[in-house]
Amino acid sequence: MDFVKPTTWEEALEARASVPGAVPIAGGTDVMVELNFDQHRPPALIDLTAIDELAHWDLDGDSVRIGATVSYTTIITELAGRLPGLALAARTVGSPQIRNRGTAAGNLGAGSPAGDSHPPLLSTGATVEVASVRGSRFVPIDEFYTGVKRTALEPDELIRAITVPVARGPQQFAKIGTRNAMVIAVCSFAVALDPHERSVGTGLGSAAPTPRHATDAEKYLADALPWDSSEPLPGNVAERFGELVAAAAAPIDDVRGPATYRTHALSVMARRTLGWAWEEYRCA
Repeated sequence: MDFVKPTTWEEALEARASVPGAVPIAGGTDVMVELNFDQHRPPALIDLTAIDELAHWDLDGDSVRIGATVSYTTIITELAGRLPGLALAARTVGSPQIRNRGTAAGNLGAGSPAGDSHPPLLSTGATVEVASVRGSRFVPIDEFYTGVKRTALEPDELIRAITVPVARGPQQFAKIGTRNAMVIAVCSFAVALDPHERSVGTGLGSAAPTPRHATDAEKYLADALPWDSSEPLPGNVAERFGELVAAAAAPIDDVRGPATYRTHALSVMARRTLGWAWEEYRCA
């Protein structure tokens, strides 16, 4: 297995195009697990950590453009105010050492339904910037996931950045695992309220072949929320929202938990995250 360490973005794209099956690596928190367990043996690794432009984030109008090697720790320490949902999810990733190395872009590239960054990216309508020697394109997050550990990336493409709208209202994230820390999600959920548009975004993780929205729950809640009121959220609204979120899932039984548990847990997490988000909104 070859190891390539480009120092420019153009060199990285050339390496990706010239070695079919080459795998990009930044934090390595997913790639190294597969290598260590001999689940995948690519012909080459392309180390992206020497490409300076990928290690920074920038404001792009009303959005934040996050370079492909920006770590979870950077998201937590520098972007929590602008991207609270993504920062909350980043805090649940592994240990401090893993958060120092792991990246949201790597999470996207792995395509696992259990990835912690997927629900908040879905709930906020992120866009994934990908490129190859043939050019660049922008993939809406809804279209990025194509199957279990499959994405819209072409064989010669690399993720360059993720663009996430700056929060215009409360955002929350919740995750359930088989223990309290350093664990793959049994299921996860994110919600984002946009009082300006009076809209709601959701994201479900580890509850279907791909991360997904709870579309019916979004539409219901956008209409049901008393946006002009500072009163507590009516209990029936939270209850119905939880039911619709659970109905959007298509989980399986596996070693981390049965499908029935995942469905129930999603309804509970939906009610709780909505309650937290609404309290923040009405007390603002």
